[in-house]
Amino acid sequence: MTQWWRGGVIYQIYPRSFFDTSDDGVGDLDGIVSKLDYVAGLGVDGVWLSPFFRSPMADFGYDVADYRDVDPLFGSLADFDALIAAGRRSKLKVVIDQVYSHTSNQHAWFRESRQSRDNPKADWYVWADAKDDGSPPNNWISLFGGQAWSWDTRRRQYYMHNFLSEQPDLNFHNPQVRAAILDVARFWLDRGVDGFRLDVANFYYCDRLLRDNPPKRAGGGFARPYLHQRHLHDRSQPENLAFMEALRALVDQYEDRMTVAEIGSDSYIQRSIEYASPGRLHTAYNFMLLENGPLTASLIRNAFEEWTCGKAWPCWSFSNHDVVRARTRWGGEDASDDFATLLLGVLMCLRGTIFLYQGEELGLPQAKVPFERLRDPEGIRFWPDGLGRDGCRTPMPWRADAPNAGFSKAEPWLPVDPAHARLAVDRQSGDEASILNKTRRFIGFRGRHRALRLGDIAFLEAPEPILAFTRTQEDESLLCVFNLGRDPVRYDLPGADFRDLGYGLPARLEAKSLLLPGYGGAVLERAK
Repeated sequence: MTQWWRGGVIYQIYPRSFFDTSDDGVGDLDGIVSKLDYVAGLGVDGVWLSPFFRSPMADFGYDVADYRDVDPLFGSLADFDALIAAGRRSKLKVVIDQVYSHTSNQHAWFRESRQSRDNPKADWYVWADAKDDGSPPNNWISLFGGQAWSWDTRRRQYYMHNFLSEQPDLNFHNPQVRAAILDVARFWLDRGVDGFRLDVANFYYCDRLLRDNPPKRAGGGFARPYLHQRHLHDRSQPENLAFMEALRALVDQYEDRMTVAEIGSDSYIQRSIEYASPGRLHTAYNFMLLENGPLTASLIRNAFEEWTCGKAWPCWSFSNHDVVRARTRWGGEDASDDFATLLLGVLMCLRGTIFLYQGEELGLPQAKVPFERLRDPEGIRFWPDGLGRDGCRTPMPWRADAPNAGFSKAEPWLPVDPAHARLAVDRQSGDEASILNKTRRFIGFRGRHRALRLGDIAFLEAPEPILAFTRTQEDESLLCVFNLGRDPVRYDLPGADFRDLGYGLPARLEAKSLLLPGYGGAVLERAK
């Protein structure tokens, strides 16, 4: 096996917002196919597609109504097969999202389950009786606010949902459910996908006894109810790991496929290591670098130095479809293009598999979406304290002067931020100094150096805001140094006789030191 994913770069596509060929304001599979040459031109190894399955779109595809079909909004199964074939021609692997924790309440399984307490699928979801006073069976909270339980009048029971009430949780304690989900995975593997990104992979099982979660600390004070609890019983159950092993065994029956878990947990790194350990999934990513800030050398160093298990392969991303884009989250609304470029330069030197979110290669900031245009149910519920996920999901800007930045001829499902126009693909493609072209060079540089793709990482002592580490693989050892601040700094080199490999960030190598302007950086090699 080639293990193409190990140290590779995978480009995340959010299909609704990538490119629209049907002129309905929503991106589609044909749109992805038409832009695969652009993606391949970045130098990435593959793409990860967010959900495109049949869905009522209460949570924009993360509420699946049919695991084995494409929603007509995006195309058809034939269109997906064409995408797989186009990926092969472009030498791009295709990884797809799989949402196994829950389904839509419109899924045939749930429609049958809610009919009675004794039908063939009665136990396929997490159902529970009310307490004597009619209240929910325990104190579990939904991530989107409110109780994690909704009442069903026909069964006269509550059903559990970690997310929206339209997203009932499957009962993985039922072996029939586990078998059905493995059949879903087999369906897509047979269709030619190269791997799975497993949505909320540690949420599949809940405590059989439905015990209350304890409070996180006295006094609360958290912005959202979900954060008030220690989630000991509604996620990360030990049975979950056994299912990961079963899924891995299935995937290993196919050549050169991969699995990556999304882990939602307070124990960011510990849980990721559990899921990426040998015999389970190939890798796992968490939200340590997606939710926390400000950006410091210590933040990045701590994330890596907590990853103490050498047999568990990590993966990292700075942005995705669920969080404020890194340029804005870490740099503020006035973050410069130089800061956006630095983030990409750092990301492509890190140890692990790298996920690059669409538009990140352009340096897109978080889009501003007015309240009346919000579509994200989480964003609407918690507005104005949190504007939700819409600002990172707005359409990809392809042509600066075209209507809707070239994304669609129709009004898009989310508005295009005018600030994105100057960063459109057509504006950047012909400019060698653009963020886009620097990203292409960073990815190409990573691909040419085994130490960056596969090597060990060791951090060097350096004062903030300097981030310094070595990447070593066999006889290649590289020194990576970045200035995370806006003011110039000088870094004293650990020894002499280094040569600058021309990574693409501003820096000046002197006899025994490296002069780094604000947001500068360099990759050095000892002179031979």
